[in-house]
Amino acid sequence: MEKFAVFFAFLSVSAASRTLPPNSNPNILHVSAAISKTQSLFSHSPRGILPSMHAVHHRKPAVSISSLSFDLHPRLSFRGTLEKNYKSLALSRLRRDSARVKAIHARLDLTPLEAEKLEGAVISGTSQGSGEYFSRVGVGEPPMEAYMVLDTGSDVSWVQCAPCADCYHQSDPIFDPRRSSSFTPLACDTQQCRSLDVSECRNDTCLYEVSYGDGSYTVGEFVTETVTFAGSQSVDDIAIGCGHNNEGLFVGAAGLIGLGGGKLSFPSQINATSFSYCLVDRDSASASTLDFNSPAPPGAVTAPLVRNPNMDTFYYVDLSGISVSGEMLPISPSTFKLNVDSGDGGVIVDSGTAVTRLQEEAYNAMRDAFRKGTAHLPAADGVALFDTCYDLSSRMSVEVPTVSFQFSNGKELNLPAKNYMIPVDSAGTFCFAFAATSSGLGIIGNVQQQGTRVTYDIANSLIGFSPNKC
Repeated sequence: MEKFAVFFAFLSVSAASRTLPPNSNPNILHVSAAISKTQSLFSHSPRGILPSMHAVHHRKPAVSISSLSFDLHPRLSFRGTLEKNYKSLALSRLRRDSARVKAIHARLDLTPLEAEKLEGAVISGTSQGSGEYFSRVGVGEPPMEAYMVLDTGSDVSWVQCAPCADCYHQSDPIFDPRRSSSFTPLACDTQQCRSLDVSECRNDTCLYEVSYGDGSYTVGEFVTETVTFAGSQSVDDIAIGCGHNNEGLFVGAAGLIGLGGGKLSFPSQINATSFSYCLVDRDSASASTLDFNSPAPPGAVTAPLVRNPNMDTFYYVDLSGISVSGEMLPISPSTFKLNVDSGDGGVIVDSGTAVTRLQEEAYNAMRDAFRKGTAHLPAADGVALFDTCYDLSSRMSVEVPTVSFQFSNGKELNLPAKNYMIPVDSAGTFCFAFAATSSGLGIIGNVQQQGTRVTYDIANSLIGFSPNKC
């Protein structure tokens, strides 16, 4: 409780290989277009390009939750970058990604891993604390707008609050609760306070602490506030943290909106039956939306959504196999299975992790099959956590093997080539964008989700994947 003490002081002042239905036609990777995009990022100002509107001047009436939607933006369009070239940018992303994965394992109390080598709009943002996708959110009445991280791996939403005992730099003015007529501290005996993992009571006011595995944390009052999206849609009495003591790599964001499956997450508080997002390309200035209570688009590939009784935050998908070039790999389905008694294993879908992590047995089988199908391509040295890379500098486009996820209900999700062969510099080096984990936990990351609308159908325990529905 050391951080609480600081805050108190401040207050005082076995499967055989089998052939699938025909899907062995190779995918086309458009190399020159991808390289051109990496180069164009550094032909303009390296700073962020999104506006920083400090206040919402006109608030429309609160709307039905059924129509709640807000914009989602990628990290690069929010903060820009100070990196000098695309390779430095890629390595920076991978370092953040490793921190994110360590944070998830710490949350689940898994054995520490060996260090890896190194309709509102959604903006892409990666560590447990820093975030890869952001939305502009108004807090209070009248609402003060700021960019906040959106995270399916967190439940508690929070915002930095004045006065600060210790606040990191953020892009927008820090929220001042004294200027909000809807700011209401929560008493210690409220259900919201009792639902916190870590809390304290002071003068019958509930205090919270959220710590992340990368060393980031936030401490302050637990309150209810009005939350406004897209400058007009608002929801009252949302329990959020008002953080006066905050530290971490939050890349200028004012706080975080928790989209996890726990009682205190935003979807749970508004009793959402579903929510969906589409993660735009991390290298683009585009935006998409995060929508609540919207059905999966027609034709969505659906998979069973599984819950871990020992950790309700994460969304597990019932992955049963992987195919490369239309052939199911010899991986036992038990490799991906969540043990609901112990809470071990399983595969989660996570908006904050970039690169998909697979259990070693699964990754090795997939990588070896992919290498076999790309023997005609010139190999390059590995980069950071990627061990399968290629020199495509002399190619306009190349054919690569198809990669598909198989789910326990028989459905199949085919990945576009650009979602698993990604550039790591502007010179033509592309890497197979998966990595092995020595943990039993697999993670489907946002690189593999890009360009796909992912629907979390909470009411029906399904996760839907709809390619090209941004």
